Amino acid sequence: MNQLLYTILGVVAGVCGGMFGIGGGIILIPALVYLFGLTQHQAQGTTLAILVPPIGLLAALRYYYSGNVKLNMAGFICLGFFIGGLLGANLVHSLPEPLLKKLFGVFLFIVSVNMILGK
Repeated sequence: MNQLLYTILGVVAGVCGGMFGIGGGIILIPALVYLFGLTQHQAQGTTLAILVPPIGLLAALRYYYSGNVKLNMAGFICLGFFIGGLLGANLVHSLPEPLLKKLFGVFLFIVSVNMILGK
């Protein structure tokens, strides 16, 4: 069951990445902390492991050697992120730019309020 949830998180992050050009820090880290109970260090290390192919190899290794990477989670989230990125990139091209800017702003606002006021 957890593998499915991890993959869904990856799809959501991938769609946002494909649509808005973001995903790692803004989607994955808060989700891993607030939905899956990781520490901030674990969430950051796991997110870096997800993003290793294009970026972050040395930083991810540092987190890994410190015991702050959940490889099982990272693998499934990476799979979902791969698929979601394509979905988001396809979806975004049907949105007019003014709407896309508003959606992105609302999304960032919601995340920031949750980070500030959340547990």
